[in-house]
Amino acid sequence: MHKFFNTAGACQPDIHYVVDSLPRLSGIRELIDGRHYFIIHAPRQTGKTTYLYALMRQLNQEGKYTALQVNIQAAASGRDAERAMQIVAADIYNQAIQYLPASECPTEVTEVSPQFGSLKGYLQQWARTNPKPLVIFIDEADSLMDDLFLALLRQLRAGFEARPTGFPHSLALVGLRDVRDYKIRLRPERDSLGTGSPFNVKTKSLFMFGFTEAEVNALLDQHTQETGQLFSVAVRQEIYRLTQGQPWLTNALANQIVSEVLKNDYSQSITLAHVIQAKEELIQRRDTHLDSLIDKLREPQVKRVAEAILNGDAPVFDNFNDAVVYTRDLGLVAPTPPVRFANPIYQEIIPRVLSLDFQLNLPNKLVQPHWYIKDGRLDLDALLTAFQNFYRRYSEAWLEKYDFREVGRQLLLMAFLQRIINAGGRLEREMAVGNGRCDLWLEYGPDQFVIELKLYRDPQTRQDGLEQTAEYLSQFGLSQGYLILFETRSGKTWEERISREVVEVEGKTVILLGM
Repeated sequence: MHKFFNTAGACQPDIHYVVDSLPRLSGIRELIDGRHYFIIHAPRQTGKTTYLYALMRQLNQEGKYTALQVNIQAAASGRDAERAMQIVAADIYNQAIQYLPASECPTEVTEVSPQFGSLKGYLQQWARTNPKPLVIFIDEADSLMDDLFLALLRQLRAGFEARPTGFPHSLALVGLRDVRDYKIRLRPERDSLGTGSPFNVKTKSLFMFGFTEAEVNALLDQHTQETGQLFSVAVRQEIYRLTQGQPWLTNALANQIVSEVLKNDYSQSITLAHVIQAKEELIQRRDTHLDSLIDKLREPQVKRVAEAILNGDAPVFDNFNDAVVYTRDLGLVAPTPPVRFANPIYQEIIPRVLSLDFQLNLPNKLVQPHWYIKDGRLDLDALLTAFQNFYRRYSEAWLEKYDFREVGRQLLLMAFLQRIINAGGRLEREMAVGNGRCDLWLEYGPDQFVIELKLYRDPQTRQDGLEQTAEYLSQFGLSQGYLILFETRSGKTWEERISREVVEVEGKTVILLGM
């Protein structure tokens, strides 16, 4: 059997294509040698566990340390802190007997052992009797909540001074978030943990970024070496553009192309059309990875950032930085400015999911393709005029009950367009905090269209929107596009709000629709 692109759990090099994990984080060896306790955090399915196993194997092969990776997610089911810490100890023992020689294993403990003192005591005993200094990587540390998590931190902190002979020489907590995010979660109002951080012995927090473009190419090269099937330069660039190196997405998109679109027929050449088809199928299928991100959207901090991105407006800055840090740690937002969704696939799926209720409830008669599609071409002017009429009649009632009301206008139009192009077309979005608008690029048949969505904020909004639309048209070499200007001022009648005019701007024709 050929190796394949992994989309579930840690990579196993004997069956999966694997990027060399160890170079992905720098400074680890210095932290371990210096007896430091530290944090490794990254979004879900970024390759943390694969990295930990690779590092554990390397350290153990070198022979200086006894290294162990342990997943403590099961401890979240503990009925109290004492029980949870016993489950952690049992997880350590079970992992040790699988990966370590008997002479380096701790004493046996199970989840139901009648006598168990504390996790601190268990680690102290192991460190004192083990022939080598202990290095422990505690994976899924943030799966424990509230008192259980605090119990873990306090016991690790209490034993810290006894290292390296009386407690683990070096230790890493590994999870989605940095300790600063634990602090936010554990004292959301004025509760104090008695310290600036619940884990104030940590030296450093390391963030694991996604794959570089070179690492994506190295992953794809392994498939070519295994099967002879080539990824052209254009295909490679598109895979990286769509995923921005997010490890699960990269593997999922490549696997979707090879296994689902081409049915493992390695004689077929991979084209850009295959990439586009695979991307659309991934979005529609919404695997666990994508669903887990979508579930976060209604958390107040995540919602705040998502609305700011979709609006394109400058945010209300009170605590906004904490919200951005949190969404970056979750992997929803790109790690570098401007504040935007992390990659084009997330940028596509998030508005689709948020507008799905709108899509499902649009009247069938209104969105029947035969109204707007003639001879395989889209009459976008007629489509947007119909939307104006629909918006005037129904938008206030629809938006009043909508969770994401701040961006409901834009999402309602996106839902309208999506229902139409589901018959055969592409809709891509470009948005970021502070850019003042949301840009849409629509392809249907032989035609391309540009639509800019903008909220009326002040008298300068109209001119800014016209110039921005003209600039966006230039990116695609188009001569005509649309500016949708949504009215936000109270007291305006529908007769004042609904308008249509054609404006020449910088050699471009902009059709401005007021709503």
